[in-house]
Amino acid sequence: MVGEILSILRSFAVQTRIFAKECNIIAVGYVRSTAHHSLKSAAFTLAEVLVTLGIIGVVSAMTVPTLMQNYQRQSYVTQLHKVYNEMSQVFQQMMTDRNALNLKETGLLNTTEQATETFKNYFKVVQDCGNNFSPCFASEYRSTTGSSIKTVEANWWSSSFVLADGAAIGLHGLIDYSAGNVSYPYGYMYVDINGAKGPNITGRDFFLFYYFNDGTLDDVVTPECKTAGICSSTLEVQRVNYSCVGQTWPAGCFGRILNDNWQMTY
Repeated sequence: MVGEILSILRSFAVQTRIFAKECNIIAVGYVRSTAHHSLKSAAFTLAEVLVTLGIIGVVSAMTVPTLMQNYQRQSYVTQLHKVYNEMSQVFQQMMTDRNALNLKETGLLNTTEQATETFKNYFKVVQDCGNNFSPCFASEYRSTTGSSIKTVEANWWSSSFVLADGAAIGLHGLIDYSAGNVSYPYGYMYVDINGAKGPNITGRDFFLFYYFNDGTLDDVVTPECKTAGICSSTLEVQRVNYSCVGQTWPAGCFGRILNDNWQMTY
């Protein structure tokens, strides 16, 4: 946290130096324009100094909070992107190691227990919580509107563990999805990018990933909509864009960040 504050202050210091330089240019011009009147008028008066300091204080009050918020958002996205990249690489490596064309053919993710043991071969797991939600994950999560979220733990069917970088993963094995002429395996995982540490807010540090048979990761969408373009409702198409804020479960935000080119715009 100290490092983050120092980074913000350095950025603000640069802006302050630019502002001070501009003030100095104005002051020099003022001195030159009045030099023929009296040499005593070259210095700033106390009132002018106080006005300048007041302006700097106002600029600081307006810019520092925004800088901190933007920095924190980018920090969350950076951690999320890291988990996303690592998971994508591991799924591809699984298929390569087994000479498989898809995840189902690897035979490594058919059950939640099997998937968890497989992940331990590809990641350094520092804490294994079995089928329990906590302590790998926080005991309570909130939405971006501040409401408490209980639906995740109440409907917990996953295996949870913590990776060496501090990210908590709640993993569920492949599910055989079938609808109409579409049959496709998929699985899902809950991700808290910094484990049980705060802020424990959906869309900030808590997300839901779906992983598909080809090893790709996406937000909550049915396999028929993802792979065949057969989307059962307008809601299914739009939910990634609009359902992030204020949701009672961690869906939608990951997809929104993907759609916004890895920017947290909410």
